[in-house]
Amino acid sequence: MGTAQAKSLVNFSEHRLANGLRVILSEDHSAPTVSVSLAYDVGSRDERPGESGFAHLFEHMMFQGSENVGKGEHFLLIQNNGGSMNGTTSSERTNYYATLPSNQLDLALFLEADRMRALAVTAANFENQRATVIEERRQNYDNRPYGRASELLPELVFENFSNAHSTIGSMADLEAFTFEQALKFHDAYYTPNNCVLALVGDVTKERALERIEHYFGQIPGRPRPSAPNVQEPEPTSARRETTTDALARLARIDVAFQVPAANASDFHALQILTMVLSGGQSSRLYQEVVLKQEALSAGAFVQERRGPGMLVVAAYAPDAEKAEEALLREIGRVRDEKVEDWELEKAKLTVRRQASQQLLSTVSRANLLAIYAVFYQDPDFINRRLDLLDQVTAEDLQRVARQYLSPARCRTLLTLPPALEKAA
Repeated sequence: MGTAQAKSLVNFSEHRLANGLRVILSEDHSAPTVSVSLAYDVGSRDERPGESGFAHLFEHMMFQGSENVGKGEHFLLIQNNGGSMNGTTSSERTNYYATLPSNQLDLALFLEADRMRALAVTAANFENQRATVIEERRQNYDNRPYGRASELLPELVFENFSNAHSTIGSMADLEAFTFEQALKFHDAYYTPNNCVLALVGDVTKERALERIEHYFGQIPGRPRPSAPNVQEPEPTSARRETTTDALARLARIDVAFQVPAANASDFHALQILTMVLSGGQSSRLYQEVVLKQEALSAGAFVQERRGPGMLVVAAYAPDAEKAEEALLREIGRVRDEKVEDWELEKAKLTVRRQASQQLLSTVSRANLLAIYAVFYQDPDFINRRLDLLDQVTAEDLQRVARQYLSPARCRTLLTLPPALEKAA
């Protein structure tokens, strides 16, 4: 049990039910609403070769009804009572969240508990949602410009299947996935002791805990699967691949580097570094790649993962060669030169603003508390992360650039439209 310090941005208390469900409660009486977020410790990192896409498919399955809720009723009950809801899957976790008027707290808890306890995992629902996910894959990956690039890049950066494959899964695996495998996957991961429930809003801690115990306390826990091994070998040589995209009209250049987990000490400097590179029209990539090389856009981001992630610097441009040279030149500058004081200050303020904006809504706070508890066993990371960002120095930026953005660690993916591929 623990409570965040009074000076913290988000005050909360932690509890654990007898069945293993971890509960995080944060009172906020500024508006008569309540947000509930459930984060299950299952994502694409938990899938094995031949089973890609299982976690995301089950996010869809969780909305197909349960013992006391008909198919499609989950959405209707939330929306008809003035609420909103959704679910998301990543490499790291699957989470479900809803915001409702505070007098509908019981509805939110009942719906989540009923599907945790007795989801309608039927052959008909399975086939229906498999078809839905296959169509989603076609729309977002196979038949969208640069869709395949988002899958090819992690395969180029990572060796470990847990890190390298996409959350959507391959078409072959989705088509081969059986109903028996679906049942096994559900029984393994959708248990109270593999879940964190965070509740933020206009309800007292005592009443919230009593209602959570009422709805979730009798759901039995089951043995948790072992955590996957997500370790990666240290990159020692550069890699480069070129692919043709029939739907593309401009070249896309992705320059990527393997970086450490999001709670590692260097990660916060890498976050600030990406903002120096691409934060707004005064940033280096906008000035040097967009304006001077006439790229359509250029940017940088770093993945937030609890295992190895990647930092990506990318651009869409008519001249792939010149754009790539400009990207590499700017990466080289942050290795060779300390950033200016104004750049560092601007980047810190921008990242701090973005992090602070995440705390404005109760549902964002609930999601972060639940996810950080799953990621790092540390929901108080929601409070400490701003201080960690503030502590980054110009020397830190140059140090992490030299350590992680070296030429030997570079992975480059060039995606060309047919016209440029023929010219090349």
